[in-house]
Amino acid sequence: MRIDLAGRRALVTGGTGAIGSRICAALARAGAQVTANCAESDLPAAQEQQARWRKESLEIALEPFDVARFEACAGALARIGTVDILVNCAGITRDAPLRRMQPQQWQDVLRVNLDSVFNVSRHVIEGMCERGWGRIVNISSVNGQKGQFGQTNYSAAKAGVHGFTMALAAETARKGVTVNTVSPGYIDSPMIRAVPEDIRARILEGIPAGRFGQPQDIADAVTFLCAEQAAFITGANLPVNGGQFMSA
Repeated sequence: MRIDLAGRRALVTGGTGAIGSRICAALARAGAQVTANCAESDLPAAQEQQARWRKESLEIALEPFDVARFEACAGALARIGTVDILVNCAGITRDAPLRRMQPQQWQDVLRVNLDSVFNVSRHVIEGMCERGWGRIVNISSVNGQKGQFGQTNYSAAKAGVHGFTMALAAETARKGVTVNTVSPGYIDSPMIRAVPEDIRARILEGIPAGRFGQPQDIADAVTFLCAEQAAFITGANLPVNGGQFMSA
């Protein structure tokens, strides 16, 4: 299926990370004009990623701002202008069993992983509805569906992401705007490579597909949900987890 996003303007939060960078590249290859958000502290690494995109003949703009701050998002969106496609991909982990989790660990994860979805979406949704076309894709996680030891903060935030998706999808369905969730399983990335080898092996045993996902697997799912061909899909959660978690 050929996906044509020519003339569409896309913003990807967390757009220079392992998954976000592949989403940006996939949208750009489909013809979208893409801006990648990054944290201001990550700007040097983001510029290195931008150089790698250019080697792939992809021109992707950078926009550093703090997605956890509503006012920072307002300023950034004023600079960026029209956004037709928003991918909320920014996320962090601060893992600990709840009995040892500190309030700051809870608050940091909720602010970046969940509050950011409101902070950015709030500034683009009115324009999408007025223009009668828009795509919002929120990146959740398999651990938002099934939970995970040591991740009460992360699992709560990622479960909340899909609740947000369903509610906003109901608000915008008649306006030509779709809102969907993609829930990745364990993806081959620096995060999973940092897990001790024995734990990584146990995780792999629980994936029926027999492999970790690739960032491109997530990018392809996101790009599909942004396509004209996906206009009748809204409020959905698309699991991309190799069969690790299946639900009706």
